[in-house]
Amino acid sequence: MSHYQWYPGHMTKAKRMMQENMGLIDLVIELVDARVPFSSRNPDIDELGKNKARLILLNKADLADAEANRIWMEHFRGKGYHVLETNAKSGQGLKAIHGVVREACREKIERDRKRGIKNRPIRAIVVGIPNVGKSTFINSFAGKACTKTGNKPGVTKGKQWIRMDRELELLDTPGILWPKFESEEVGKNLALIGSINDEILEMTQLASDLIVYLLEHYREQLACRYQIDDPDDGMTPLAVLTHICGVRGCYKKGQEPDYEKAASVLMDDFRSGRMGRITLELPPDVGGSADYDEIEETEP
Repeated sequence: MSHYQWYPGHMTKAKRMMQENMGLIDLVIELVDARVPFSSRNPDIDELGKNKARLILLNKADLADAEANRIWMEHFRGKGYHVLETNAKSGQGLKAIHGVVREACREKIERDRKRGIKNRPIRAIVVGIPNVGKSTFINSFAGKACTKTGNKPGVTKGKQWIRMDRELELLDTPGILWPKFESEEVGKNLALIGSINDEILEMTQLASDLIVYLLEHYREQLACRYQIDDPDDGMTPLAVLTHICGVRGCYKKGQEPDYEKAASVLMDDFRSGRMGRITLELPPDVGGSADYDEIEETEP
């Protein structure tokens, strides 16, 4: 489990910052990666956001399995959250956010109206673990580059309020990742989507883990991407990587297969969506793992 652990110190500060600012907040907007909606949630957020209106954005929804997205939306709605599918990069789903924010904060708006308070903006905090697309979302939603964005986990630093319009202000915070992953599965999923710095990972092992999952759940997409004729149940990750070396020309000197390069090709194809729409986990009531069930029960 330890080879997927990663918790830079600035993330501890981010949690403290969230606690300090919660009194000012009407709404928690939480971005999760639609390919791993459970693994990309921070368990602290439920506790920190207690008694606040909640909106979950299934971001990068275009990279995730469409049917799985529908299942996850039902799951989160069943827990009382508002939820939307988004793609912060393309802007998909962002137009619907204002309406959902108003709906989520209806009680607060009504309270203000009764007290004679007019036009006080809804104050929302935007949270999410590294690399779920939080800064890209804020930039796209605001229509201008308000925050610094980057592909490497942990680029956002410090806190800033962003005035969206008369109705809404956003508080951006650095991403937070929990100090220890609750299960091997969660750590692996985060590594697969790129929320853990690749430089500290064993990419060939990670690619092998992904191949095992793809052979079970998305075999046709794997076979189509790499021209694998009739992959069977006995096909090993090593056989798949060897095949990728052949079709993509991943060789060292002397025609020795370059498995690291093949692993990199596979991971890049998965993360970019070139392999098709793939979801790595489902809610426990529709086939989530045992580890997942165990953690789910401990949520507040």
